[in-house]
Amino acid sequence: MNDALKSLLDLLDLERIEQDIFRGQSRASVVPRVFGGQVAAQALVAAGRTVPADRPPHSLHAYFLRPGDPGAPIVYTVDRIRDGRSFTTRRVVAVQHGKPIFHLTASFHAQEEAALEHQEPMPAAPDPLELPTQAELLPRYADRFREPDMVQRLLEARAAVDLRYVEEPPFGSVGTAREPRSQVWFRTDGKLDGPEDLPLLHICLVTYVSDMTLLDSILLAHGRGGWAVGDVVGASLDHAMWFHRPLRADEWLLYDQESPTARSGRGLGTGRIFTADGRLAVSVVQEGVVRVPRED
Repeated sequence: MNDALKSLLDLLDLERIEQDIFRGQSRASVVPRVFGGQVAAQALVAAGRTVPADRPPHSLHAYFLRPGDPGAPIVYTVDRIRDGRSFTTRRVVAVQHGKPIFHLTASFHAQEEAALEHQEPMPAAPDPLELPTQAELLPRYADRFREPDMVQRLLEARAAVDLRYVEEPPFGSVGTAREPRSQVWFRTDGKLDGPEDLPLLHICLVTYVSDMTLLDSILLAHGRGGWAVGDVVGASLDHAMWFHRPLRADEWLLYDQESPTARSGRGLGTGRIFTADGRLAVSVVQEGVVRVPRED
């Protein structure tokens, strides 16, 4: 386990300051706000700590309300909405500087045997070990980024995750519109064992990563490189996830993503996360603000 993954696990280890109130720290990201995946993962940690361990989350629905301040802690208040025989529901509000910045509702469900089961097949994808690492890929595009230190900043921001693009990322095909679909393989950069090897933590880590590349397919449809290039500005608006089958964040997961539509300054991204052996583990949907800068 590298130092970056240890730091991320520390970030997700919230401090309990009251029965259903938790405090999380933030860290600087490549944009001047808290990374959305961090807030979503921390909120899910807070909710999960009020639920029995044998009830993992099966869905979450969240709204990003205000940009988070990376220089200040975030307080998460959990509301115990319902404790049923099969399902448990929690609502979480994340607050900074006296104002809510994020709202999440999560539902938890005990695993059960069921007669009905099906899934979409896993799409074709190359072996992740045949694809370039971030350290190999990003320097190729250094001249396309708006700031000279962007490669290093991106590498530091993603150092806890081994993320590999199946095809060129948006910043690799600027000016050329492509099919609005992209794939990445990812896993944590190190194994989770001992006290960190908890089902909830694996799900929270996948939640963290799910916000990294989901809107890329919108950019591909228009030949835009993204915020690192500077030809779009944007932010996540809302985020929803459904957890279908068990997974491990420290084993390879294929994130298959596409964008069905973009309009009126907003774009929609949908994603499916498969385990390496072909099980559909997670479905993801996110809408984000995606605007062309005024000077364009």
